[in-house]
Amino acid sequence: MQPNDNDPLNRAQAPSNQASAGTSSASGMARAQPIVATAPREGFLTGSFVWMFVGVLLSAVSAAFVMGNEQLQQQVVEWWLLLFIGQLGLVMAISFLIQRISPVVALGLFFVYALTMGLTLGVIVLAYVGTIGISGVVSAFAGAAGIFGGAALYGVVTKRDLTSLGGILFMGLIGLLVVMFLQIFFFADSSMASLLIGLLGVGIFTGLTAWDVQRLKNGAIPGINKDSATVLGALTLYLDFVNLFLFMLRIFGSSR
Repeated sequence: MQPNDNDPLNRAQAPSNQASAGTSSASGMARAQPIVATAPREGFLTGSFVWMFVGVLLSAVSAAFVMGNEQLQQQVVEWWLLLFIGQLGLVMAISFLIQRISPVVALGLFFVYALTMGLTLGVIVLAYVGTIGISGVVSAFAGAAGIFGGAALYGVVTKRDLTSLGGILFMGLIGLLVVMFLQIFFFADSSMASLLIGLLGVGIFTGLTAWDVQRLKNGAIPGINKDSATVLGALTLYLDFVNLFLFMLRIFGSSR
């Protein structure tokens, strides 16, 4: 993505690559907890999708608020690192303390995470609007929604056991994170690198979406109560969708 000389906030220089890497690493953390038991399957998938969509809506509202407030945009850019650390902390709290905190607390932390992610996404979207325009951002969102929906449907209806893909996809995610951090320091201006990372990221998170949906459908969640497992599932699906959107933005942005 090239800088936008007409951007008074220099938003095109906002660390969108770092945000993508941070969101991807958060996704890895959400899957890092060991499976100690099989939870009852009924209600996991539906409830997870409901809270996931609420989280996406909260992020959209938060992002729209940022995009309409220039002072807040400057503050988000200024406090980018603090937001990044706080977001990782929230994901870690939900993922690793899910058995120790109540479902209400876990859901509250998820909503806080979604709201803060909206702040970050608002600045990222503004940066991409300067290069690919509103139509490009809308196309990226529509593409991410279509891919997410198709992968989720496949995860629900397929008779194939996707369990074995989990380890492969997780290792791919680790490799992707390494490449993304290398790009930040060594070839940040390479549109070809951004395109390849975008394509790889979309491929990995498409597979992870199908895997996560099947996992939720089958109740393959750590031995926690139903409500807490639903919140953890919502966080996982939310991260899948947001990452797909961010990598689609990379793909569209690399062509400009």
